[in-house]
Amino acid sequence: METGPKDKNLRTVSFAAHAARGIIRDQSTRRTAMCLLLATAALMLVAGSTALRELLDPHEHVTRFLLFWFSCGWLTVAALLLAVLDLLLARAQARAERKAMTEEFGVRTSADPDRARDSKTEPESE
Repeated sequence: METGPKDKNLRTVSFAAHAARGIIRDQSTRRTAMCLLLATAALMLVAGSTALRELLDPHEHVTRFLLFWFSCGWLTVAALLLAVLDLLLARAQARAERKAMTEEFGVRTSADPDRARDSKTEPESE
């Protein structure tokens, strides 16, 4: 039984979606992907500025020049977006852990916004 091109395309799209979901959800994989993206972009930057300078001459090879530097920028932006996502997820995780600790122990931390509000409204004792 042969699979047609449409079925193969669907499997490719499904694999890409699952792989992207796995990278986004797992913190270790996400940070490894960020590191690899930035290392590749840095390598492209160095190579494009030195060794590949003749091959990427914008006056002779406009398409090569644009594709190379667009892909370098794309990798950098992808790493930046993963870093922003990682920052937001880390903050949300810290907030959830602080809330769980407050509920479990009944202790307010100095980063607790309710405590800062309460201390401003309490009268000073002399």
